[in-house]
Amino acid sequence: MNGATLVRKNLFRKKLRAILLLFSILIAFLIFAVLGAFNKTLNAGVETAAADRLVTVNKINFTVSMPYAYWGRVASVEGVKNVSQANWFGGYYQEPRNFVQTFAVDPETYMRAYPELEFTQGSAEAFFNNRQCLAVGADLALQYEWSVGERVPLNSNIWQQQDGSSDWDFDICAIFDAEDDNVPANYALFHYEYFNESLAFNRDQVGWLIINTEDPSMNDAVSQRIDAMFANSPAETETTTEAAFSKAFIEQLGNIGLIITLVTGAAFATILMIVGTTMVMAINERTREIAVMKTIGFPAPRIFRMVLSESLLLSLIGGLLGIGLAASLIWLMSQSPAVSGSLPGLSVGWRVTFIGIGFMIALGLITGLIPAWNAMRANIAEAFGKV
Repeated sequence: MNGATLVRKNLFRKKLRAILLLFSILIAFLIFAVLGAFNKTLNAGVETAAADRLVTVNKINFTVSMPYAYWGRVASVEGVKNVSQANWFGGYYQEPRNFVQTFAVDPETYMRAYPELEFTQGSAEAFFNNRQCLAVGADLALQYEWSVGERVPLNSNIWQQQDGSSDWDFDICAIFDAEDDNVPANYALFHYEYFNESLAFNRDQVGWLIINTEDPSMNDAVSQRIDAMFANSPAETETTTEAAFSKAFIEQLGNIGLIITLVTGAAFATILMIVGTTMVMAINERTREIAVMKTIGFPAPRIFRMVLSESLLLSLIGGLLGIGLAASLIWLMSQSPAVSGSLPGLSVGWRVTFIGIGFMIALGLITGLIPAWNAMRANIAEAFGKV
């Protein structure tokens, strides 16, 4: 009988205990993987941010608008290759729970700012030339089963038209997507001119500016020039990288990373105490058996490796089952148009999996070292003297 067979048989000699331990570890890694998948998706904008893209917002808060004239003035700053602007429209389709993430933009400069976006249906010309066109992301189109040629109304809970109506009518003339699944396509775009000329209030304002620099090495200098230009004005600005802007936007929901750390840490701490205590008890139960193994010639280092292997095997089996179950649940969730529309690219991902495997190994080592050490140092005479 080789060492691997002994490790397996010892681990499952008490099947109920082994199953309960595996289940406990499975739950911990299930929580870790699910939270990791949501964290990865929510931070996709940070990870996919272009190095040469900057965002300028009102220094007070990105929800406070800036004068339309800023757009043209920023375009003249040295080191700026392209400037576009966007305005938060929000909105919903038919009823408030059908939220639609919508932005009023300048179509031509916006598409130059985001070259990773490609039209899969319709064309850029249709978007550029039709003032009532709504360009829809592929994930959003799938969620609401929209197609090119449809006319859809969107209701805004912020903006009203001059006639007092909050209903805005659009023609879907294009659907866009990106080759990289991590680049979100769960929003819609329409003409700033149509938006601005119809507004009942806050006309000739922009929400934020999107700036492409000539080279990422110029980002700091360009940011300083822009902010210095509007210093001491009624609407001072703050210019940051797109990654920093995306991170600040996500943090409005709360510190997701801290939440994941606390929840996962609590789960692992609990599992650590349960598994560690159980492993110590299991090895104590086998003291005389270990003494027999030493008597017939098993060296102490081999016994140490066998006991530690039990702990590692237990951790890896439970952890892999937990991550596998999480991946299956996340995949099933992502098949829902509502989920894929609001959280595109939702998946566990290799990064979460590899980090999880690292935690499994660490958990196995931490919970197995003390029992393995005790087994290796077990005294044969004392062990046989125990009843």
